[in-house]
Amino acid sequence: MAADDHDDAAAPADPQPRAPSLLDALAPVVVLIALIALTIGLFGVSATDGPLQVALLLSAAFAALVAFKNGFTVAAVSEAAVGGVTTAVSAIFILLAVGSLIGTWNMCGTIPTVVDWGIRLLNPSIFYLATCAICALVGMVTGSSWTTAGTLGVAFVGMSKVMGLSEATAAGAVISGAYFGDKMTLLSETTILVPKLVGRGLTVGQHIKNMLWVSGPALAISLVLFLILGLGADTSAAQSTDEALKVLNSAFNISVLNLLPLALLVCFTVKKAPPFLAIIGSSLCAGILACFTQWDNVKAFVDEPGLSPLGVGIKGIYAAMATGYVSKTGNDAIDALFSRGGMASLLTTVWLVLAALSYAAILERAGFLERLLRPIVARARSRGTLIAAVNASGIGLNAIAGDQYVADVLPARMYRDEFARRGIAPEVLSRAVEDSGTVTSVLIPWNTCGAYISGVLGVSTASYLPYCFFNLASPILDVLYGFVGFKVREVPPEDPASCPPPENGVSAPLPVNPLPTTVKP
Repeated sequence: MAADDHDDAAAPADPQPRAPSLLDALAPVVVLIALIALTIGLFGVSATDGPLQVALLLSAAFAALVAFKNGFTVAAVSEAAVGGVTTAVSAIFILLAVGSLIGTWNMCGTIPTVVDWGIRLLNPSIFYLATCAICALVGMVTGSSWTTAGTLGVAFVGMSKVMGLSEATAAGAVISGAYFGDKMTLLSETTILVPKLVGRGLTVGQHIKNMLWVSGPALAISLVLFLILGLGADTSAAQSTDEALKVLNSAFNISVLNLLPLALLVCFTVKKAPPFLAIIGSSLCAGILACFTQWDNVKAFVDEPGLSPLGVGIKGIYAAMATGYVSKTGNDAIDALFSRGGMASLLTTVWLVLAALSYAAILERAGFLERLLRPIVARARSRGTLIAAVNASGIGLNAIAGDQYVADVLPARMYRDEFARRGIAPEVLSRAVEDSGTVTSVLIPWNTCGAYISGVLGVSTASYLPYCFFNLASPILDVLYGFVGFKVREVPPEDPASCPPPENGVSAPLPVNPLPTTVKP
């Protein structure tokens, strides 16, 4: 026994992994960029249907090889990759629930009713402006850009098609409004998370108030541009509004009752119900309601004459939630517009999320992300270049790591001490983090936000990106403010060691979490 104890004590401990060199950290990023460029060049907008996921997984495999070279064990890298995927489970459930919601809301007539009312109330010349403004208000109420885009956003994009307007521009208006609302509310996950990460006594209220100086002008610029686009829109190819309404009303029973699932979802969200339960509950409610308000459409969808009414209803609800509703009115325009949804429709998006987070988790675990950011912090000499560096880091991490929470957490952690040392107020850092990490995530096709929004709206990221005026203007204005010194409050310089530690474990390993589940679906 004594000999055994001696042997155990003498056994060498597992060697510690080596810190990555700059070349180690750059290599997986260069491989990712090359593979993505090749994929998009070969497949175009269809890249997200599978080729892009393959590129991300190949990049993850290359990053793992570099980590092995530096002394990381297979178990450690596997644990990181699996951990990244595991923390995406909440996002996956929400994605699937949104797919079922779109299917049953179409079958129930919820989305057709919103489209009908929107056509009656909105003139095409102000459609884009109104879409942006309404989504901004709804985003502030729900605290979630995902919920806003997955519900009203789907209706507005569908409405634009009926009115002969650009679906890409409509999607940009939805996203611009939804992300403004998401940032300007106490209900938003990122709005709550970022000031806690920055710490130094920063409150959520101070954070929102300071963000308004950038978000307000960015939204105003967006509204003006959407008005100009609306006034100059060519609607000559569209059928008349009266004809569109006639066709829509012949296909669905348009009624205020159809909006009950939407009202239920808003109530669930305001009451802070778990997002998955809120969305799946609204979806089920819509499916049941469809059996009473759109019975003819449900029977045509199931298309089994010998089946009992109860069987038709149950099968219709299941099918709409699983594979999506298929409109069979005989009108090609209506059938194409409202045949959507189902959990199956978002499986490629789930695949994209899993691939992106596996890659991001390996990069973070191996220390590659921190190694890439460290020289940027050191070279940011002036106030303006420091704020520009934060924005560049957030945008870069959205592209490299594929997740907005990585793009929020890591810069907040990396730049916190430097801002304290230079006497720059903490709300300046938190604003820069949100103006880059949060709002630009939707502009990256393989980012969790970009994949989700593109999936639910049915518009490719490349198509809507030029019209996301709010998301593009926010980091530009933030950097401009940094160089001119506008709303960049200075405070007495602090010794970072004396600063109170921020919340949410900033000193702990980076949590690769695609979707905290308290508020934002």
